[in-house]
Amino acid sequence: MLAAVLGASLVGCSSTGGKRAEDARKAQAAAGKAAVSTPRWTFAMVTHSGDGDTFWDIVQKGAEEAAAKDNINFLYSKNDEGKEQAQLVQTAIDKKVDGLIVTLAKPDAMKDVVKKAVAAGIPVITVNSGSEQSKEYGALTHIGQDETVAGEAVGDELNERGRKNAVCVLHEQGNVGHEQRCAGAKKTFDGELRNLYVEGTNMPDVQASIEAKLQTDPSIDSVITLGAPFADTAVKAKDAAGSKAEIVTFDLNAKVAAALKSGTLGFAVDQQPYLQGYEAVDLLWLHRYNADVLGGGRPVLTGPQIITEADAAELEDYTKRGTR
Repeated sequence: MLAAVLGASLVGCSSTGGKRAEDARKAQAAAGKAAVSTPRWTFAMVTHSGDGDTFWDIVQKGAEEAAAKDNINFLYSKNDEGKEQAQLVQTAIDKKVDGLIVTLAKPDAMKDVVKKAVAAGIPVITVNSGSEQSKEYGALTHIGQDETVAGEAVGDELNERGRKNAVCVLHEQGNVGHEQRCAGAKKTFDGELRNLYVEGTNMPDVQASIEAKLQTDPSIDSVITLGAPFADTAVKAKDAAGSKAEIVTFDLNAKVAAALKSGTLGFAVDQQPYLQGYEAVDLLWLHRYNADVLGGGRPVLTGPQIITEADAAELEDYTKRGTR
């Protein structure tokens, strides 16, 4: 009987304590207050994002929310040209930031400056792209998905759907991650897969290129886009061409979730960008505070996850608030 009373008491205390802690955490977050008392370190994130890419809005949101929790002064900058991105990293080094988060979509352009940051004693975490180069350049760890594995998952899913003729649309020249996605899909896809290079900064051109491809080859039954903003454009191109091809995409946002729910898109590959931004900041904070490192020398994977119509309703609210 005594054990039962003690058990009930412990459960009650645990429940109450947990609720109080959660309520306090929510109140702090709502007020923009840090949940820790560590020094106000400055972390910089420099990505290869272009203008208007909703994927990077989600990465940035995750990083900013982790920074608020961890009492971090967070600086964000971006440029889709490798040379300019490297210059932004140099600017962060000159500011003597306490931690650095970078993407390596164009690793050759970033190699020297990332090594320079490490030599200056600035801990570096790479996110999203560059898992193969991350350790070589001296980063603590890499957070993201293995792009080849993600591409292979797409090829497998197309096989499951009985597809035979696919086009993989690459919207950013020189992005090694994009090449790996298409190569991975080609590796596992039993049908024929060809690459289509488009100018991603010009959506009318993207639509025209996809439309022309579909009109030229009516046997194309799948179009793979490598970013959520391009999925809607591919749907428009398909409709204009009178094609019956299924449009599938990498990455998730509110439009993609709605299109999955309506059946306009076949499936999406989610790599959880919010998690990439959030964990990168959190891991840098843990490293500064406690010398922690995750991954054991290997990338910390946030994807891939195949999202279909069956999953869309559950994720739709999260995409609307900008966290998926």
